[in-house]
Amino acid sequence: MDNKALLIGGELVFTDDVMSVESPWTREPVGECCRAGPAEVQKALDTAYAGAQTMRQLRSYQRADILHRVADGLVERREDFARMIAMEGGKPILEARAEAVRAESTFRLAAETARSWGGELLPLDITAAGGDRVALVRRFPVGLVTGISPFNFPLNLVAHKIAPAVAAGCSINLKPASATPLTALMLGELLLEAGIPPGGCNVVPVSSSLAGPLLEDPRVKAVTFTGSVAVGWELMRRAVGKRVCLELGGNAAAIVEPDCDLEHALNRILVGGYAHTGQICISVQHVLVHRELFDEFLTRFVPMVEGLKMGDPLDEETRVAAIIDEEEARRVEEWVDEAVAAGGRLLCGGGRDGNRIPPAVLVEVPDHCRISCEEAFAPVTLVAPYDRFEQALERINSWKFGLQTGVFTHDVGRAMMAYNRLDVGGVIIDDIPTFRVDNYPYGGVKQSGFGREGIRYAMEELSELKTLVLPAPR
Repeated sequence: MDNKALLIGGELVFTDDVMSVESPWTREPVGECCRAGPAEVQKALDTAYAGAQTMRQLRSYQRADILHRVADGLVERREDFARMIAMEGGKPILEARAEAVRAESTFRLAAETARSWGGELLPLDITAAGGDRVALVRRFPVGLVTGISPFNFPLNLVAHKIAPAVAAGCSINLKPASATPLTALMLGELLLEAGIPPGGCNVVPVSSSLAGPLLEDPRVKAVTFTGSVAVGWELMRRAVGKRVCLELGGNAAAIVEPDCDLEHALNRILVGGYAHTGQICISVQHVLVHRELFDEFLTRFVPMVEGLKMGDPLDEETRVAAIIDEEEARRVEEWVDEAVAAGGRLLCGGGRDGNRIPPAVLVEVPDHCRISCEEAFAPVTLVAPYDRFEQALERINSWKFGLQTGVFTHDVGRAMMAYNRLDVGGVIIDDIPTFRVDNYPYGGVKQSGFGREGIRYAMEELSELKTLVLPAPR
């Protein structure tokens, strides 16, 4: 079994603290990786601080070339990455392949943006005092960045930390999720092969108890985090005086209007509710269906959910696998039981076998139940009727989260009303809230965090505007 080393300062670093990484489906080891201790964390900070100066001096084309070479490597090793994502993260192999393709696209987009990222020239003759002066406004890299990524997209969300940092001319220490570090370390090897300068990108698996310096060291200028709500807000409290971008949880909804193509809506909601066993922050957790369609929707939807094949993520036919660990599965079981005890009805699914939870559909769940008002992060959807479109919008706005909402309608007026009134980061018309393309600004409001990912927008989060005022000609 390979013993994956840390990537620090352009070198592979082995430690005595070796962690076994297990498959969520089989609970058997799929690999091992080293974990950093205090000395390795300090070395990562030292080398990345020096690396920030090197990265800052790279020309745009040099940063772009590195990013393109990483993308080339992802193409060549696509199946290797997909299998690793499936094995250590439990993601069905078809979805794992799609993630590998997205990661390649993310690096290509970062390369192209690195080349085209410019500034602007502002005339200052808007007042007499400005005279004929002009101002050059450009963005400059903040310096050393800490990136913390989650388990559910162990390749593409790592790419969304590393690629914009490199494109913006920053260095980055990447702490991957403890459950899925092997994919990130494989990507680190590609970065080495692509010629990233020493310290330009370090990949540092480390326990949370030892990761404090990655947040608190004064040399760290920005922190970008994707993960749970509780951890994100605590991280912000500790990262005093730094730029912080938080992409946290959600309980996303899909609204189903009477004028929609119901077949399309059913098929897309099935994907949005149960892809990666529901472990996506913009997974469809709530389905709000106009009362005219409610009975028909349930009559057709429940058998579709019951028909999802649950199995080994490496099986080409599998659509649902296992929750990341048994502790999370117990939480989900408890929340579902609580909802049923409060009057909710379980139409399919329920129960668990270890960390395997059959896909579930619930109706009549009171809003105060945790499966409704918190992030489920599980293969569970809650279906409820509404009478007026405005009522559906008001219900979504009453929740504490605000990532994305899907609205199945062909009515442009309804689409614009949703866009104008919903307090969320993105509104997806005629599709699920789980839809995302990696160039648009992605992120949430309220308890879902703040700041935006999407390559150009992430680069703005990792850079500072600087103005140069030029004198008038004499």
